[in-house]
Amino acid sequence: MTDTPVLSVRDLTVEIPTRHGVLRPVDDMSFDIHAGEIMGVVGESGAGKSMTGNAVIGLLDPPARIVSGEVLLSGTPVHKLKGDALRRLRGKRMGMIFQDPQTSLNPLLTVGDQLSETILEHLNVTQQEARKRAIAALEEVGIPAARQRIGSYPHEFSGGMRQRVVIALALCAEPDLVIADEPTTALDVSVQAQIIALLKRLCRDRGVAVMLVTHDMGVIAEAADRVAVMYAGRMAELGPVREVLTNARHPYTAGLMESTPLASQGRKRLRQIPGAMPRLGALPGGCAFSPRCDYAQDRCRQEPGPTLKRCDGRAACWFPLNTAAKEEAKA
Repeated sequence: MTDTPVLSVRDLTVEIPTRHGVLRPVDDMSFDIHAGEIMGVVGESGAGKSMTGNAVIGLLDPPARIVSGEVLLSGTPVHKLKGDALRRLRGKRMGMIFQDPQTSLNPLLTVGDQLSETILEHLNVTQQEARKRAIAALEEVGIPAARQRIGSYPHEFSGGMRQRVVIALALCAEPDLVIADEPTTALDVSVQAQIIALLKRLCRDRGVAVMLVTHDMGVIAEAADRVAVMYAGRMAELGPVREVLTNARHPYTAGLMESTPLASQGRKRLRQIPGAMPRLGALPGGCAFSPRCDYAQDRCRQEPGPTLKRCDGRAACWFPLNTAAKEEAKA
């Protein structure tokens, strides 16, 4: 990896004005992603994962808007771009893999036409060259008999094959950054493993930076190099994936890990984090996780919510966990 990040997000805050007040689905997020790196963004539904990805690539639906912070793509301030300037950047230098391939593809066009259209839009090539590149893109993502299948329509592919087409579509213009929003959720387990292996290989071979949004800790463990754990719009923990998963510093991260089937082996029921994530319009005072946290103290409930900057840089927690503390709590 190079020292200069492909994506640099600094103090990013997204707001949504409503009749009952202003909501902050993304609050003061900061992270970098380097070339050839897969960074996972994980959390429960409503944590702000997809909203962060949409803000990075400029796909926020009004009235949601970026109110502060910056998004830099190799130094280019993406957050300042509008209209055609943003459209030219999106697709050419930033690709997007959406959760549902069925709705990501135009059912009225062949996959070859859709790939060729994107290639012609962003690369200076002829129609014939665009078709060659489209076939090569399908072959690269593992579509069998790509030269014959290029004239097929999306409904003629299985779900796993459609997701491969969507990945080819995101990569065909040779972007620097790809945002993958729950790319394996709608697929069965065996196909999920194939898609994860494909993303890892493409990231390694092409040097693409990948932001992998998911709620599945298993996907994070298998695919990511680093992981950002989000809770109620904020970063709860950030670090190398092996360190975070084996020695969680934030109680929420530890709760997510303990809720997995592997961590609950030998038990009749899965462990779970008590309660539910608060609504953005009804966040508790202090740390947003404090009502669900077994380790919460008065400071957690009374002081403004901790951030990575105000804490140790790894976990946004006034009293981060360590191995000794976790063993003592279990005892």
